Amino acid sequence: MFGWIDSAIAVQGVGYAFSHSDIVGQAIVVLLLFGSILTWTIMLDKGLALHRAIKLSEYLIAITRDCRTIFSLYRDAKDNPSPIAQVYMAGIGKLMEFKSLSPEQAAIMQTQRTAPQVKLTHAQIDAIQTALEREVADQIMILEKRIGVLGTAVSVSPFFGLFGTVWGIMIAFTGIASKGNANIDALAPGVSGALLTTVVGLVVAIPSLIGYNLLTVTIRKLTVYMDNFTEEFIAKVKLEQLEIDNR
Repeated sequence: MFGWIDSAIAVQGVGYAFSHSDIVGQAIVVLLLFGSILTWTIMLDKGLALHRAIKLSEYLIAITRDCRTIFSLYRDAKDNPSPIAQVYMAGIGKLMEFKSLSPEQAAIMQTQRTAPQVKLTHAQIDAIQTALEREVADQIMILEKRIGVLGTAVSVSPFFGLFGTVWGIMIAFTGIASKGNANIDALAPGVSGALLTTVVGLVVAIPSLIGYNLLTVTIRKLTVYMDNFTEEFIAKVKLEQLEIDNR
């Protein structure tokens, strides 16, 4: 019961503070509320997308460690939208080019668990590694898309709130000075409206900071996955070349 009363008082207090703010304070509150909706939309959308990317990437990585040849992943990666799959397709595409293989032939390599014995030059292996690393960089840019909006919200929201507070208090004291009335009843409406912008600024900044940190950690994890996968891909290519040399 007391919690309900407290909530009702809080809602009334917010309404009272907003109604007693000037046009600048109200504009800042509306702007910050719009920013809150935007940041929550980004966090939820990006969070779900990254969670799916992690799961699909880990599935493909598990298969990679058990596969006999690098072509054993072709069918699984072809229909996999994860960053790891995109990196694999970039590398395997370049490898197929050097081995003169069609997509159909590459798919057959998975079922046969064999790979065509084609000797690659050092320059060709370097080209494959470059294709992998380029795709890793492209995937990082995709993963980080719109993350900067959260970082901006974390940095800017408290300053918008502070600006609204300072502006509101300045206006409140200016009004009191012009009327010559310094009692609490004259001061409270202006101050409450001013402090509302700080509250709203923190309401936007705190969840944005938490979401930004969580998303950044997930992106860093996917980046490590892609870097490790690139090394494993090149290692398998080089091991295949050693087998060809030993025959």
